[in-house]
This record gives sequence, C-alpha cells and structure tokens, in this order.
Amino acid sequence: MAELLKGSVLLVDDDPAVAKVLGALLGQAGLTVHTAAQGQEALALLGRKPIDVVVSDVRMPGMSGMELLTEVGRSWPDVPVILLTAHGTVPLAVEAMKAGAADFALKPFDREEILFSIRKALLRAQQQQEGARPLVKEASSFVGRSTAMAEVQALLERAATGTATVLLRGESGTGKELAAKAVHDASPRRTGPFVKLHCAALPDTLLESELFGYEKGAFTGAATRKPGRVELANGGTLFLDEIGDITPQVQVKLLRLLQEREFERLGGTQTLKVDVRFVAATHRNLEDMVHKSEFREDLFYRLNVVPVWLPPLRARPEDIEPLVLHFLDVHAKANGRPPFTLTPDGLAALRAQPWPGNVRQLQNFIERLVVLSDGTILTGDEVSREVARQPGIVPMAPAPAPASPSPSTPAMPAAGGTNSEGRTLESQRKEMERQALVDALKRAGDNRTLAARLLGISRRTLYNKLEEHGLV
Repeated sequence: MAELLKGSVLLVDDDPAVAKVLGALLGQAGLTVHTAAQGQEALALLGRKPIDVVVSDVRMPGMSGMELLTEVGRSWPDVPVILLTAHGTVPLAVEAMKAGAADFALKPFDREEILFSIRKALLRAQQQQEGARPLVKEASSFVGRSTAMAEVQALLERAATGTATVLLRGESGTGKELAAKAVHDASPRRTGPFVKLHCAALPDTLLESELFGYEKGAFTGAATRKPGRVELANGGTLFLDEIGDITPQVQVKLLRLLQEREFERLGGTQTLKVDVRFVAATHRNLEDMVHKSEFREDLFYRLNVVPVWLPPLRARPEDIEPLVLHFLDVHAKANGRPPFTLTPDGLAALRAQPWPGNVRQLQNFIERLVVLSDGTILTGDEVSREVARQPGIVPMAPAPAPASPSPSTPAMPAAGGTNSEGRTLESQRKEMERQALVDALKRAGDNRTLAARLLGISRRTLYNKLEEHGLV
C-alpha cells in the first residue's frame, strides 16, 4: 500500500468535474483538499487556511494560473505552486519555471505523476521553511559602496561576457543567488531562461530527476516524459545552489554534463546536447572536502573556473547604511507604511551588531522593525529593544549578569518548579506564548502569514499554536 501523504493542498480549477475527480484522488492519498474555482477565491483561501501546496489550472477565466503563481509568490513565497495544463510544451514549462512554479503536469493528469509532483513540492517546501527567506527580489543589483563589493561587481561583469562556469563562494546570506542573477542579466544570454536548482533541498533520486528530467516509465509516478532543469535552461543559465551538498553519485553525472554539455534523461537512452551556462554556489570549503575525498577533485576544477568570493557583511561595514536604507524603502512599500527615517544613533546601533547571518539577517531584521514600529522614526533605543528580543542577534556588548539576585528581586523558579504565587514555570511559559501570538496577530492586522513571519515560525506552526491556545 502506498504511503499516505500529509499536508494541505489548494486545488484551483474552473472545471467542476476536474476539481471533483482530482480532489477525490488527493483526498484518498491522505491530503487535506481545499478547492477554488478562480484565482481571487484561491487568494482569499490562502489568507485563511494553512495551505502547503497550490495546484492550479493554467487557463481560467479572470485570473490565469500564471497570474495566480505571481500573486502567491509575492504574498506566500514559501507555498509551492504546481501548474496543470493541456498545452504542456517546453516553452510553457520554461515560462512557468522562470516565474517560480515548483512543477507542471499535463492534462489529462496521471494519478502517480501528480502525486509524485505534490510529494516533491511538499518535501522541498518543508526543507526550505527550515532556512531563512531569500533576499528581496526587488534588488536588481547589489546595494553598497564598499571597495570589496565594487571589486565583486566588476569581476561579475567581466565573467558575464564569457561562457565559463562561475563558482560563487561565501557565507550564507551574502547574496550568492543575487550574484548569479547579475551574471545572467549582464550576459549575452539575458534573453534566455534563468533556471535555479537548490541542490541541498532534495534527496538524490529527486535531485537527479529535477536536474536531468525523466522518460515515461522511468520510475513509479513517471507517467509522461518530463524535461529537467538542464533542458529547461537551454540557451540560458542554470544556477546550481549549494553545489557542495551533492553526493558522489550525482557528482559523477554532473561532471560529464559540465565537460561534454550532454546528458540522458532518467530511464532514457538518447543522449541530448544542451547549450547552458553554469553558475554554482556554495558556502562550504570545497578544497577541504576534496582533501577528505568528499568532493571530486576533477569536478571542483570544472566548477572553479571563475571563482568569485562574496565578502561577509562584517568585512564591509560601510555597506550597512545603504543596505538599511534600501530595505527600509522596500519593506515600507511592501507593508503599506509611509517612508521611514533612521536616526544617527539608530544607524550606530545597527552598525554595532555582528550580523552573523549577513545581508539576509539584516534584511529580515529591518522588515521586522518596519512592521512592529508604531512610528516612522527608528532610534537607537528601538533598534536595541528589537535586538534584545531576537536570540539570533547577539549584542556586541551585552550587559553583565548580576552575581546574585537583589533582595527586592524574587528568585526565578527552577524548571518545573513554582514561584511564590504557586504558578509553575510551564504555565507561565504557555501564558507568555499565548500573549506573543495575540500580539503578533494584532500587529499583523490578523494577517496570519505576516504574523508567522513576525514570530519567526512557519505558517503551519502558527496554525498549530493558535489551535493549541484556542485562538483559532
């Protein structure tokens, strides 16, 4: 018996017969199914329900599936969208993938194929929710005025004119995906597709099918031929993020692809040639991995043709001010707030932080400030208070803890103990957690997606907590 899937799917199709049949199929597979007949209805449901995956028809009256994909990506970037179409051509697949679709399937749909796509989307969404959100899409180029970033941009511009593989190195959160897009946009391939694949988000079997595609019957669920990311990127650029996380088995196949620009789909015998520019990225020490025989030396040299190191934020403190001003402007507009003013002591407080998560952490912090601030003037006190509320940011000069509690200060109870009023630590924790949920919902105007973002948790966790505390 096939393993039941766990998750919530929003099915969007204006054809009642398709919605009924596909909804029953997904329900039998263990999924919770919500249906909508049009795009606007789907967006309303997304605002009220904890949806894990959206499955939408492409051609619908009013808002099309591609337009719905754009809206979902803007407001719920962690929710993958699978598109259904009776007109499944490679150009449409390229357009859908460039727009952010997780996958596409053909009508009439095959049961195993659609369940395979949903299982893959659920897995990817679950793993991506564990990490931080990507840098804002509004930034079309690097923001900063440091010498280090000027050198990086100059190197990227020179690399963009050729066809050599570019390897982006640096810590997480430094903007490697932004750099990859900059290479594509400045290259002669700018009119071609820019296709991304996060290598660490998928296990071997799914990674290979995503990368190379598969033939009909290659495995259970492969009901039709499906092009992979390599094929979809033909004539453009393929960005392989977290390349240091691929296994030796995938390394062998990728090496051949880089050397010969040819591959076979899974389950196929026909050798296909592609014209693709490769850009890879990693935060890992590949040289050390080669030394430990964890990464192929020949593949490393194939990838490391044009290495570009992106410096951490602590190495370019002069970029903090322009980055902060940029993020204030972007997130104020995104959240419907008026322009913000940053005071000199506010800027000094931001500069005093180590930002171990680099630009991504700074961006998330500024977004939180924009949403939570009552006014539009950010002072040093406001920044410091927010820093104290976020365990992910360690102040540069934390206040020393007192050696012993003062006589006027009641001692904290031990774990599981009670205070002088007989309240257990667990009951106080639950009370504080409930109040945090109430405050976040109030701040977010009862927008649960925004409330989850403010609390730093996934929407699924938020809904579970709301139900636990009787706030649904």
